[in-house]
Amino acid sequence: MDEGKGDNLLIRGWRNVREAGPRRLALTALLVLAALLVARYSWDIPADVVPHDMRTEGAEDVALKTPGTGDAERALYDLRSSLLAQKIEQDDRITMVVYDDQTLINARKRSPLDRGMLARALRVIDDMHPKAIGLDILFDQPQDEDAELLATLRAMKTPTLVGYANFATNENDIVYDQQVYLEQFLAQLEGSNARPASIRLDNTHGVTRKWPSIEPDLPPVLGRAMLRAAGEGDKSFPGYEGSLRYRHPAFENEPMYGRLQIDNFLDPVLMEIPEVRAMLREQIEGRYVLVGGDIIDYDRVQTTLSSVIGENPAGLRVHADMIAQMLDGDRRPQVSDLTLWLMAVLVVTTAVLTGLLEWGSWRIYLLLTGQFATFIGVPFVLEWRGVDTLGVPAAGWLLGWIIAFSAVVSAARASGAVQRNFAQGALGKYLPREMAQEILEHPKLLSLHGEKKELFVLFSDLEGFTKMSHAIEPEMVAKLLNRYLDLLSDVVLDHGGVIDKFVGDAVVAFWGAPIARPDDGERAARAGYALWQAGEAFREEVAAMDAGLPKIGKTRVGLHWGEAVVGNFGGDNRIQYTALGDSMNTAARLEAANKALESSVMASREFAERSTLDWWRPMGRVVLRGRAKPVELMEPAPDFPAEDRERLAQAYKLSREGDASSVDIVSEVASRHPADRALQNLLYRMQNLGEGAVYVLG
Repeated sequence: MDEGKGDNLLIRGWRNVREAGPRRLALTALLVLAALLVARYSWDIPADVVPHDMRTEGAEDVALKTPGTGDAERALYDLRSSLLAQKIEQDDRITMVVYDDQTLINARKRSPLDRGMLARALRVIDDMHPKAIGLDILFDQPQDEDAELLATLRAMKTPTLVGYANFATNENDIVYDQQVYLEQFLAQLEGSNARPASIRLDNTHGVTRKWPSIEPDLPPVLGRAMLRAAGEGDKSFPGYEGSLRYRHPAFENEPMYGRLQIDNFLDPVLMEIPEVRAMLREQIEGRYVLVGGDIIDYDRVQTTLSSVIGENPAGLRVHADMIAQMLDGDRRPQVSDLTLWLMAVLVVTTAVLTGLLEWGSWRIYLLLTGQFATFIGVPFVLEWRGVDTLGVPAAGWLLGWIIAFSAVVSAARASGAVQRNFAQGALGKYLPREMAQEILEHPKLLSLHGEKKELFVLFSDLEGFTKMSHAIEPEMVAKLLNRYLDLLSDVVLDHGGVIDKFVGDAVVAFWGAPIARPDDGERAARAGYALWQAGEAFREEVAAMDAGLPKIGKTRVGLHWGEAVVGNFGGDNRIQYTALGDSMNTAARLEAANKALESSVMASREFAERSTLDWWRPMGRVVLRGRAKPVELMEPAPDFPAEDRERLAQAYKLSREGDASSVDIVSEVASRHPADRALQNLLYRMQNLGEGAVYVLG
């Protein structure tokens, strides 16, 4: 599509919106503004909480929530993070020394963690020269081994960071009395290499996605404090509160970091073995050592990778991840507020312009697919490039686009609703609803042109109506004719046909254009039979109206399948959608032949075979009036016995072969149906076949 046409489409779309009226325009503007806010602030839109007075009777007193856009944004962020997380081999810069479940079993003590074990292990670790030691343990209540532990901590040569938390920032983990004891414990370490560090993690919305905020009343977070104490303060991400980077192990079941059970440092016999001590030293010397719990169902943290790795890691592992992120210098740049606003404006503007376009379906779907892929793809690309996408909308862009697009499209359609209803009503008198809708959606279909199509054609006529019209008043003629054509029109349209024209009391219709469907043949066949039934109902209706009216004849129907040129024909001021061709004439002659054949509905074999119905009975071959080529006749007879239908088919085959026994078979079938005038007529014709085993209609 060239630029000029695109501009015209936008101008036409804007004209439609403008014509919706001031109230509708104001509503549209409000919705577009709402779409802009959603596209910008989708991360901050919470889940809805159902008020108490709206809950069902007997419901438990719990918060009933429906997902907000913030939930969707966080889910998409977790998906991005997990799919694009780097895979690495074991990081040899960090070692975790852990209390695990087996340690607790051996110590016969679960909580608090045994401080005597910790003191003895720290003395051994200190002699192995790590860079720094971090204790992810809160000493918030007294224990018998406190004096030994305090003495060990004060004597540490290695910088040792001791876990700290307070009630104000960790109310779920510590109470005020515990905070008081913890601060007293830490005060006894002043002047030593052991100093406090915050072990607080940010688990907003139940998942640890970002670094904890920097609080003035808290010491630095554990990993940051360890780097500073080890002389690598330039790598400690001062002021950083962005996303927390997680990684996958390169090999399944391999730990991301070195992991040693604290028991390894407590067996004096093992520690005297040079090989064992050397192995442990290799895991400790020159590394950042984190000491804490790795215990099932205790201090576990849900991360962005939890759904992928299938478990929640220990909090100790998250501190290790922060240390690794700092050592790698992966301080993720954040998208500025101005950029987010510009993206929100771009998304909403795109939605408005798309809503103004009056494009065909396949093109609009292609455009929508491209736009949606972009909205989802941009955050993925940013994440892949190492940008912090925590706070970058994706679901919000989609929802904002949908709101703005729907508002514009709704306004444009509202402005033309009355005109469209009128046009659809007018077209609906001649075309099925879906075809009328297609023409309304694509006005170019009304241009003057024609094309060859394979059609199922129906031609009907009301016997004796012309004679009757001369015997009654014109007003009554008009009333009866309108009623009759209404009945027949409903039948055609209900069966998906196109009404070509009315010729007096005759109806011409077809199936297969402008839209062809796989079941057009069945629709046309059922319509032909239903048309005859509607004609019979009309006869009964007229008979009940007034005894003085002449008797109405039966409705005759002809059905044929063949090629025709179909399209709009006429001039600039008047056009008609119609079909032209020999198939139309054949259907008309089949309708007329019903009189001589003493039948009501007659179809050609070409029509019957393509209808997919099994109710047809063969009624011989005839040469229609004004034609040279014979036509094989098929009559719909849904209630006719199947065995008799098969016998007639056998007779027809024998007749084509010149076998005189075909007449006997027809006579046998006809004898079982003495009231069937069409069948008696077939027997007469079989007995009087002309040259080529064909009966010529006079």
